[in-house]
Amino acid sequence: MAVYTHVGAEDIAALLDNYGLGPLKSAKGIAEGVENSNYLIDAGGGRFILTLYEKRVDAGDLPFFIAFTDHLAERGCPVPRILADKSGIHVQSLAGKPACLIQFLDGVSVSRPTSRQAHAAGQALASLHSAAADFEDGPENPLSLAGWNALNERIGDRFDQIAPGLGEMVQEELAFLHGNWPTDLPRSVIHADMFPDNVLMVGDEVGGIIDFYFACRDITAYDYAVTHGAWCFSPDGSSHQSPLAAGLAKGYGSVRSFTPAEVAALPVLARGAALRFLLTRALDWLETPPDALVSRKDPLAYLRRLAFYREAKPGAILGE
Repeated sequence: MAVYTHVGAEDIAALLDNYGLGPLKSAKGIAEGVENSNYLIDAGGGRFILTLYEKRVDAGDLPFFIAFTDHLAERGCPVPRILADKSGIHVQSLAGKPACLIQFLDGVSVSRPTSRQAHAAGQALASLHSAAADFEDGPENPLSLAGWNALNERIGDRFDQIAPGLGEMVQEELAFLHGNWPTDLPRSVIHADMFPDNVLMVGDEVGGIIDFYFACRDITAYDYAVTHGAWCFSPDGSSHQSPLAAGLAKGYGSVRSFTPAEVAALPVLARGAALRFLLTRALDWLETPPDALVSRKDPLAYLRRLAFYREAKPGAILGE
């Protein structure tokens, strides 16, 4: 979450009137994240998140996100619904951007999760995958191999502005992944961005999974690899936290079992996940406007994760 587009109180109040949820009491910009502009809205009808879609979110994909989160919610997953106004319209236009008003869920995002919280996150992720199994829609992942190539070409020789030799390392890793990426593993719609700041914890339980704007169809176990990288390292990526990895794996396995092929592929999938976030963070690091109310994230934290995954066996990723 972030704020790139500033919206006046009068425009937010008018929007709330379309939903019958006014009057507006307060609206506060949310700085975390890098993708969209977000406001926490307190109104007569309750609390909501107002999101204006920027950058990588295509307005044409919003009906898919709405349908998918509704599908998950109907199957008991703790996900926020995108609300419809009094005319039944989900996607509005605000400050020239597509915008949605989203159900507010209780909970907090933890910056240093415990093994119990990682266990709960693993259960929630597996429940999401199980609920998604019969969802037949969804675009292919635009940030897989072809997308990584495109990001690499866009950044070009600017990698070394971040760290000397980073560009050469990225080329080597891309070559490895193109030669070793699995093609015959179970697939489903995945969250693809289940970081701790996208999981709302109520104590040691998951109160909500939010921000589905990278959701897409891809290898199911790749989503686990993304989540492992997000939950099971120190914040700077320099230290793998085995108790968190064990908690995540046990929680996931209590709901959905990995196939042997999925387990064997985890190191390669994790290398791909690490490169994906290294590339998108590198682009954001280089191109985020200096006056944006947004927290840039260190791409080198994922270079350190990648170093771990290059040497890791499946058991290490599972915390064994």
